[in-house]
Amino acid sequence: MINNDVLRSIRYMLDLSDIKVVEITKLADPAFPIEKADVQAFLKREDEEGYAECSNSTLAHFLDGLVIYRRGRDESRPPRPPEKRVTNNVVLKKLRVAFELKDVDMHQLVADAGFPLSKPEMSALFRQPDHKNFRLCGDQLMRHFLKGLTLRLRGEG
Repeated sequence: MINNDVLRSIRYMLDLSDIKVVEITKLADPAFPIEKADVQAFLKREDEEGYAECSNSTLAHFLDGLVIYRRGRDESRPPRPPEKRVTNNVVLKKLRVAFELKDVDMHQLVADAGFPLSKPEMSALFRQPDHKNFRLCGDQLMRHFLKGLTLRLRGEG
């Protein structure tokens, strides 16, 4: 999925202001260069004037910050370096950690959004890319997962 769409979905899901998105992103790295105007540009549609593409680095910092925002910082472990390439699988993993979702929750979320998955299909999404049973998370599954999570958090259809 396009990074901007992921950011837009999470912002809506949690009802975050532009400033809050900046604050969450800076939780991962206070020196990361992002301002309110950047967030506003990321949230515009591609055909709107002032649109800017959300980079992998920006989305990675935002997702890492979201984990810290939702769960707190683990001082006993060194911070992980942000991912260089943010795939749908990485987004799924980060959101799973941020919202403390178990396997049952993951299955329920995608089923609620009208996209049921079997247990082996779901576990394949969380394997290492070099594992023989690894499966890439497609855009359609990502959209349904985000929709299911939004339904759970906002209670809207």
